[in-house]
Amino acid sequence: MHITLEADYAVRIMQVLCKAGNVRIDAREISKRAFVTQSFTLKILRKLAAAELVRSFKGTRGGYIAARAPQDITLLEVIEAIEGTYHFSRCLQQDHVCTMGTSGICSCQRVFEKITDSVRMQLKNNTFKDLMEDDR
Repeated sequence: MHITLEADYAVRIMQVLCKAGNVRIDAREISKRAFVTQSFTLKILRKLAAAELVRSFKGTRGGYIAARAPQDITLLEVIEAIEGTYHFSRCLQQDHVCTMGTSGICSCQRVFEKITDSVRMQLKNNTFKDLMEDDR
């Protein structure tokens, strides 16, 4: 089991922006540093900007910066900006109806919910500042 390639790339892109601090970087340079195609980089940057994790600037001095300090951006925020709310199993999504248990909730769902909570907490407790410190 793993996160999607797009979410993985979004983490890389956010790392590039956090490392740059308040220096604006254009999409081509972000793409190069993150090892992601430029078209995919632009798609991801749009999603990150919509989630207010990235700020974009147009024009000759345009580019992108992280919207907040690295210690204020979590892995959970970036991954969920790309994939939506994380659930270990689709049976935990609000629109899903469990057909296993008479109460509408089976024993698997209870365990999956605990796993989901644990993973979400780990992602929430790890910031981009933590990742930058691990790079050293």
